[in-house]
Amino acid sequence: MKIFLSILLVLFSVNLYAQIVKQINFDGLVHISEPVALRMLPFEKGDNINVENVDKAIKIYFNQGYFNDIWTKFNDGVLTFYFKEKAIISQVELKGWKEDDKDIMDSVVQIKKGTLYDEEKLEAAKKRIIEAISQKGKIDSVVEIETKHLKNGSIKVTFVVNPGEEITITKLQYSGVKGLDPSDFNSVIANKQHQWMGWFWGRNDGKMSLRDLEYDNLRIRDYYMQYGYLDAKVNPPFVRVNFDNYTANMSYQISEGNSYKISKVSIYQTQHVIADENLTKLLSLKVGDTFNIKKFRADSQKIKTAIGDMSYAFVQVVPDLKKNKKDKTVDVIFKVMPGDKVKIRNVLISGNTRTLDRLVRRELYLGPGDMFSLTDLKDSRNALGRLGFFESNTIEEKRIDQHTMDLIVKVKETPTGNIQLGGGYGSYGGLLLSVGVNDRNIWGSGINVGVKAEKSQTTQNYSFNISNPRLNDSDFSGNFSIYHSVYDYNDYTVLSDGVTVGTGHRFSRHISGYLGYGYSGNSYDFSDTLDTNLTDTYYLKNYTKSSVTMSVSWDNTDDYYLPREGFVLSQSFEKAGLGAKADFLKSRTKFAKYYGLSDLLGFDAIFRYKARYNAIINNGFIPLAERFYMGGIGSVRGYESYSLSPTIYDPKATTTNGIRRIGGTQTFSNNLELSFPLLPKAKMRLVTYLDWGFISDNTREDLITNNIARAGYGTGLEWFSPVGPIQLMFSNPINPQSGDKVAHFEFTMGQRF
Repeated sequence: MKIFLSILLVLFSVNLYAQIVKQINFDGLVHISEPVALRMLPFEKGDNINVENVDKAIKIYFNQGYFNDIWTKFNDGVLTFYFKEKAIISQVELKGWKEDDKDIMDSVVQIKKGTLYDEEKLEAAKKRIIEAISQKGKIDSVVEIETKHLKNGSIKVTFVVNPGEEITITKLQYSGVKGLDPSDFNSVIANKQHQWMGWFWGRNDGKMSLRDLEYDNLRIRDYYMQYGYLDAKVNPPFVRVNFDNYTANMSYQISEGNSYKISKVSIYQTQHVIADENLTKLLSLKVGDTFNIKKFRADSQKIKTAIGDMSYAFVQVVPDLKKNKKDKTVDVIFKVMPGDKVKIRNVLISGNTRTLDRLVRRELYLGPGDMFSLTDLKDSRNALGRLGFFESNTIEEKRIDQHTMDLIVKVKETPTGNIQLGGGYGSYGGLLLSVGVNDRNIWGSGINVGVKAEKSQTTQNYSFNISNPRLNDSDFSGNFSIYHSVYDYNDYTVLSDGVTVGTGHRFSRHISGYLGYGYSGNSYDFSDTLDTNLTDTYYLKNYTKSSVTMSVSWDNTDDYYLPREGFVLSQSFEKAGLGAKADFLKSRTKFAKYYGLSDLLGFDAIFRYKARYNAIINNGFIPLAERFYMGGIGSVRGYESYSLSPTIYDPKATTTNGIRRIGGTQTFSNNLELSFPLLPKAKMRLVTYLDWGFISDNTREDLITNNIARAGYGTGLEWFSPVGPIQLMFSNPINPQSGDKVAHFEFTMGQRF
């Protein structure tokens, strides 16, 4: 730095301590106010000063980091400080790499608008960019910094990036492998050999990841330990890079050792708090089995959970493996150190800018004064996830002393109000669109309010609904809705006006029940002439419905929209015939299982299985619109919604060549789905699926088609958009039959994935 001390050195040299400062002035200050600048001085007005005092003051100001230059003048007792401040960076850009990635700008570049121009900080940002690119397996990266002085005095900084070249692993070798198949290592390592058509999904592209390279040998060793090879040694890979074509050969040197079988499993408690046999029953490792490090870790967690549920929050489970190399056996010892019982002192909540604190607290199974429980802690996290109010949540355990802790609940709000869209495109109905407005957490109260004014090419729905899942913060819920709908079931249209009211109760943290009543008036509108004989036979008359619905459900999933663990099981019965024409008993059964595959595959993949079974018991009058239909999202994709149905011949059904769909009395459908992260930062996922289902009506013998089984497959996008979760499905039917109405594209919004 250049610091000019243009003080009257002659005067100071005559008498260093004889100059009294009568006044102090500042020129060019922007980032520091004058009162603050005065307080920072090592002297004040009226003091005797010398060159050393002024030099010290200049250093104090310069260390603030705001200035390029500072100098002073001293004249007739007036000391003036002159400042030349650093320019402000008003624009920051990346060119050639991650140009529109805000996360990269925040986490890697770390140069924000409004900060002062500092060459050292820019160079540090340049190094971080090169390091981030190298972690992606690219080398020879070049970053240049361009600066442009703008008219307003600020500076525009542009990082011009040439990301270099990716290294492709063309050959991967293992030496010393005898007991295992080297191809199995691909399931655990990140750096794999390039395969033919490596760009295709499911194939290995061979791109090197330097970030994972230092861990791959540890992953291979861990894989060996799943098969009992406790002495396995896997050296870091030897990499030979050809810089002419940016390819690499890699090799691992492995010493396997022996595979060990378990000779003894024991538990040692430093403080005996539970019977050893109660813990032993939890273990999956058995005497005589080949040792498996994965099961060993799972067993350790089971022990920790069992002890943690007894309020020992700081319990430690220390493994101890005693190997007998001669016999190739191992004694497995779980050393348990329970510590002291812990009580919850306080529960602090943060991040809920919209949702009321009490809505968070009522979902927690731990509160001030409660004894700690590890299961209660996990269930609390899952309960918060099932609300659907938060994008994420964590509960941190803050240790106060040996006997108390605080729980810090951190949530991140997600939009709960959305414009719901749904529809599709099919060979029958063309483009179908619907719009509605709904908020599951209006004003942060936890109350669900929806107003719908849906209209499509074939459907209308006007409704209002309100529900409260926790009336007065109790375990009771309540709902009310009123609606007018016009719905096209392909061959006919149903016009309905109705009202529903109901209440529910949560019996346990996973089990809830519901009891509701509904009344509706319904009428038909057919697209063509109707055979009068069918009016009586198939109950095509206008009708009223008065029904009671009872249901019970189990839900222990960890998230409302995107579960990764747990399952949902529900059973409902609807009894119609209470003073109205419709008279039937309808049963609906739903099941869904969710399983995260992150531990197995190394990335956030999710397996889902969903099944639905519906049946009607014929008590008397079953209106046509109350029967079941299949097809579309929620049953079998690849076919138009409600298009799959038993049929009967009606010569007056001219628009459908004498074929009339009359619905079924039972239907079953199931779906296998695999969801992958596609663009994690955009909250976009890819899903592949296979659907199969059947529908039938065993009450009549004169049906043209009775038992109908169909299947479909496809892929889709799952996107947490700013206005709610969206599903875009691209489907194909499997072996469609003549007369089937196929649909290759459907979408919906606001539904659980």
